[in-house]
Amino acid sequence: MRILIYTYRTTRTPEQVYKLCIEIMECLTTKETIGQTYNTISETSFKEKKNLRVPTQEDIDRFLDKILEVQRLLSQKTSKIIEINEKLEQLTWLNGVDDESLKQLNNLIALSKDFHSTLIRQFVKLNFIRKKGIAKQETKSLKMAIDDLKDIIGDLESVFFLLPDFKEFSDTTKELSLL
Repeated sequence: MRILIYTYRTTRTPEQVYKLCIEIMECLTTKETIGQTYNTISETSFKEKKNLRVPTQEDIDRFLDKILEVQRLLSQKTSKIIEINEKLEQLTWLNGVDDESLKQLNNLIALSKDFHSTLIRQFVKLNFIRKKGIAKQETKSLKMAIDDLKDIIGDLESVFFLLPDFKEFSDTTKELSLL
């Protein structure tokens, strides 16, 4: 190739020699690109022939079963929280609560707040499931139940510790209990 360029250089102008060099370099670059592409495809094709592992129907079924299991677990957790919410809500209608019962209610409220915090931390850990669109309805229902729990805890605290000092509240509660 050197001889060709030398011969070409002696009979041509510098611009013509420069153009020839560019053409040769482009040709080498093109051949190099084609060679790299060929090597990539060759290696990939060989690996695929060697490793014929593609998901089977059983693999897909196991995967889908795991999704169903997650949905079931979330639904069960939500049902349990709803059950607890209903029990706590019933307590807001109690009348004639003595000091010992108030202490129990205070402890119950503290325990319920801790339970709520635990549920929130667990829900945050489920964020990757929500982002992937897995168990959308179940995570939405769980979040609603957790939010309801927080509201009911606030109601309990208000009914027994914040509002009893207000005469209007006490009078209204007595009237409602007579219905």
